[in-house]
Amino acid sequence: MKPASNDALARQRAGEPSPVHHRNGNRHDQPRRPDLTEVERQIAGLANRSTQDLRDAWRQLHRTGPPLGLSRDLMIRALAHQLQEQSYGGVGRALRRRLQSLAGASEKATMAVDPGLVLKAGTTLVRQWRGHTHTVLVHTDGFEHGGQLYRSLTAIAERITEAHWSGPRFFGLTRRVSALAGAKAGR
Repeated sequence: MKPASNDALARQRAGEPSPVHHRNGNRHDQPRRPDLTEVERQIAGLANRSTQDLRDAWRQLHRTGPPLGLSRDLMIRALAHQLQEQSYGGVGRALRRRLQSLAGASEKATMAVDPGLVLKAGTTLVRQWRGHTHTVLVHTDGFEHGGQLYRSLTAIAERITEAHWSGPRFFGLTRRVSALAGAKAGR
C-alpha cells in the first residue's frame, strides 16, 4: 500500500487526480486557459473581420493593397505573421541574406536549393557508370558534360542512365539517412 501524500505535485506525477479545487469547488473542471496576449487576441480577431477590413489592415501594414487573387485565408495568415514579427521580432540579417541568395540561385536554376550543397565553379565531378567514366565540370551558369552545358546535375544523370535519377545523389553529393544518423550519434 502506498503512503498517503498531501503533495499535489507528487500526486500529479503518480497519475492521481489533483486535490486542488477550482473556482466553483469542483476539482474535475477543466483548468482555465491562460490569458491570451494582445498579439494573440489580434490574430484570433482576424478571422472575424470582413474581407474589406482585412484589405484595409493589409494597406496599413504594407502601405499597398494586397496582391490580386490573394485568398482570404492567405491574407489572414500573412497578417498574422506580420503581427507576430512586429511583436516578437523578425528574421535576422544573416538569414535574410542567405534566403535571398538561395532564392536568386533557384530562380536562375544554377544550383540546387539544398543549403548543404554548394559547388564552386571549376569543380570536377567524376562517376563511373556501366564501364564508362563520366566527367562533369561545374560552371557558374550550369554544368558541362560531353561538351554540352546543362542547367542541372539531374539532367546529366538522366541522360547518362536513361532513367530518372537525382543528380546530386548520382554523383555522390548527398549522404544517406543512416550515415547522417551515425554521424549525429557520434557527437
